[in-house]
Amino acid sequence: MCVVNQSLKMGKGKIAAQVGHASVQAFLNAGVTHPSEVEVWLASGQKKICLKTPEAKDFDALQKEARRLDVPTHLVHDAGHTQIPAGSQTVLALGPFDETVLDELTGHLKLL
Repeated sequence: MCVVNQSLKMGKGKIAAQVGHASVQAFLNAGVTHPSEVEVWLASGQKKICLKTPEAKDFDALQKEARRLDVPTHLVHDAGHTQIPAGSQTVLALGPFDETVLDELTGHLKLL
């Protein structure tokens, strides 16, 4: 699951690239820290959902709650080569993890 920072006004291609970065890194990280969750995710169709948040400050609360629930996360900081300033928080990836827990964590967010 990926949460996109809407305040940056990224173009569609930029969002796609940032979601790609977040997804790959989250998968790699979870493979080390949560291998059983990754196995379940791989066997069940590898569901992917993109949500949005109006501001990067929301990432802090989401990450804190995710850590409390033992949900793996990865926050992408842009390199600053194209549309947005270097270091901008673009996408927060959550999981792979139990869908019920992810829904509890992100149920207040809207689909991208």
